[in-house]
Amino acid sequence: MMMCREATRLMSLKQDRRLTLSERLSLRIHLMMCDPCRQCHHQFALMHQLGERFEAALERPPETTRGSERDSHD
Repeated sequence: MMMCREATRLMSLKQDRRLTLSERLSLRIHLMMCDPCRQCHHQFALMHQLGERFEAALERPPETTRGSERDSHD
């Protein structure tokens, strides 16, 4: 059976590349049996989602507030 250290390594690699079939199966089996690694896997996924959202926010042009500024000065 895979040890937690190897499972964590695969979870990290999964954020950067597609795991091989063997890696995916080994990780899935480990996650079925290991609650702490399931929680870690969930946290990796959340961090990845937050990173993507942050990156997307940096790429968006800043919002303008001219309409609301005009209304507040009148």
